[in-house]
Amino acid sequence: MQFKDIAGQKDIKKRLVQSVEENRIAHAQLFFGPEGCGKLALAIAYAQYINCTNRTPEDSCGKCPSCSKYSRLVHPDLHFVFPVATNKSVTKDPVSDDYITQWRSMVNENPYFNLLQWYEKIEIENKQGIISKNESEIILRKLSLKSYEAEYKVMIIWMAERLNDSSANKLLKIIEEPPEKTLFLLVSENQGAIIPTILSRTQLIKIPKVTPEGIAEWLPTKFQTGERQITDAVKLANGNIINAMAALKTESDNSFNFEKFTSMMRLCWKRDVLGLIKWCDEVVGIGREQQKNFLSYSQRMVRENFVMNCKTPELAYLTKVEQDFSDKFFPFINQNNVFAITEELNKAQYHIESNASDKIVFLDMALKLIKLIKM
Repeated sequence: MQFKDIAGQKDIKKRLVQSVEENRIAHAQLFFGPEGCGKLALAIAYAQYINCTNRTPEDSCGKCPSCSKYSRLVHPDLHFVFPVATNKSVTKDPVSDDYITQWRSMVNENPYFNLLQWYEKIEIENKQGIISKNESEIILRKLSLKSYEAEYKVMIIWMAERLNDSSANKLLKIIEEPPEKTLFLLVSENQGAIIPTILSRTQLIKIPKVTPEGIAEWLPTKFQTGERQITDAVKLANGNIINAMAALKTESDNSFNFEKFTSMMRLCWKRDVLGLIKWCDEVVGIGREQQKNFLSYSQRMVRENFVMNCKTPELAYLTKVEQDFSDKFFPFINQNNVFAITEELNKAQYHIESNASDKIVFLDMALKLIKLIKM
């Protein structure tokens, strides 16, 4: 992972490089920031830069033996810890090493992902991953050994807020007084969930949201798509690369959802019951997963139009096509009906997830929206 591969964050990259050039590498650092800002990628790129044998004033070389191993996340002096739980294959006392193959695969494919996506990758179903006391014992054992070949041993702890109390307390001493040339890089989205004794031992590196310019420059390097799609993705991202990628990947779904949402609202406004019955027949044929997707999309459109009605259009995250429609539609989503409309959409989604008759669910919802849309 090189700094050039990471979207935006020019000031943070400069700060990290400068700390190495001036030999001011804090032994324990906390990379803290919102989802999709690139904090994990920055931590890996920083570690690679530190151990690069031919680094430049801007980035690691990407070619030396150390960089080659870092690029595949297989360097013997690079260690990872992350939240895990049991699954069908790992049934007792899970630790990060049990899932290191999946971790390397996921990070190498795309270092921008969230906890839910990671849990789906390792198939832990509805369980919540943690970093356990067993994990801390493995960390202590690994870091007690001498470096194999790099100047620094690096331990990256992703989602450090998932350290349970016993695990965190077991690491206090080594984080405060690590072996020589040992570097802890903690990555977190919830600083308040990390115990104070861990926080007090780390240097905070606050990572902001990615700027729209940073996202716009980075997306074309990863996706072959048009300028309009990039512009829409940047607007929907709200500084979150994960959102931007999702917007590009689901554009075809959103086009369908947009058409169905606008036709539903127009039919409700006209009180066209026969038209709504025909509309319901079309929606019934798309399958339950896409129906749930449509209802989630509808909730977002209602929310963004209410934001526009509150005279804060700059806070509404809409594509160009959605914006053109919403410029005329937003007056009909107001404080008198927004909560009731949202509740009906939520109820419909719940009933679809519960395998209720989709035709009855959508027709019931549409008939209720007829009344609500004119409040």
